[in-house]
Amino acid sequence: MPQTILVVDDEREIADLVELYLKNEGFAVRKFYNASEALECVRTETLDLAILDVMLPDMDGFTLCARIREEHFWPIIMLTARVEDIDKIMGLTIGADDYITKPFNPLELVARVKTQLRRYTRYNHPGEEAPTNENEYDIRGLVINKDTHKCTLYGKNIALTPIEFGILWYLCDNRGRVISSEELFEAVWGEKYLDNNNTVMAHIGRLREKLGEPPRKPRFVKTVWGVGYQVE
Repeated sequence: MPQTILVVDDEREIADLVELYLKNEGFAVRKFYNASEALECVRTETLDLAILDVMLPDMDGFTLCARIREEHFWPIIMLTARVEDIDKIMGLTIGADDYITKPFNPLELVARVKTQLRRYTRYNHPGEEAPTNENEYDIRGLVINKDTHKCTLYGKNIALTPIEFGILWYLCDNRGRVISSEELFEAVWGEKYLDNNNTVMAHIGRLREKLGEPPRKPRFVKTVWGVGYQVE
């Protein structure tokens, strides 16, 4: 039986687009353009995940999220055009599991849906807990596996050289921590770093190019100026 996703967005074109991509991946979709009809669906149907727009005509998405959380614990992804940090903090505080801003890549949204469903099955179902794979990371649709030495982005294979793979793996393995060029070079190349060595910068540039990273706003490998690099 396919997993069922609730989609709530008053922008019909966006809701229809999300529905199309989810159905293409084999999900069942319950689509609504307002919160009241969505809540009725929540009360009467078995759902696996919800994608909620923040700006709805009859109730804001934060309130809708809170109402759902009174009874249900499956994943909720907030979808909005507002990018302020306070909105993100509010959404996560009231029980949302993830947050994506418009405009967005539908493939990224689908990847996040799959990630949240895997996490929910793994950690939130008593008796159905699956072992964690310490040799694989799934970060917003970017999947890197140390055992198979493969990297995929939104399901598409990314061909990385051993050095590029080593850089990305080390950053993912230290996710959230800023890694200096010196530490990264010595960890990946296994040699002493020299101050005038631009090798790391060049490889980071090629890695970002393969990942399709926007130069000014990279989604995965970020630069902390004067300090190093980081995967958040």
